[in-house]
Amino acid sequence: MDIKRVKDYIYWLYYQYLLITCSYVLEPWERSMFHTITVTVFAMVVYTAYVFVPIHVRLAFEFFSQIFGSQPESTVSTVN
Repeated sequence: MDIKRVKDYIYWLYYQYLLITCSYVLEPWERSMFHTITVTVFAMVVYTAYVFVPIHVRLAFEFFSQIFGSQPESTVSTVN
């Protein structure tokens, strides 16, 4: 792909974003506030998912391992 097509595609995605959120009808200062709030909320969701989802997945794995009878790694003997 050449640079112009990539640039046009990004402009098209931004235009779709404006249409979906109906922010094209906002005044410039309202649009900037809307984008700031949207980016802030999205960043907080990504950060929260990055920090807390792995912890909950590990805890769920340990919980279901105990239910289904798997032994924890510390009690499994190693054979050399």
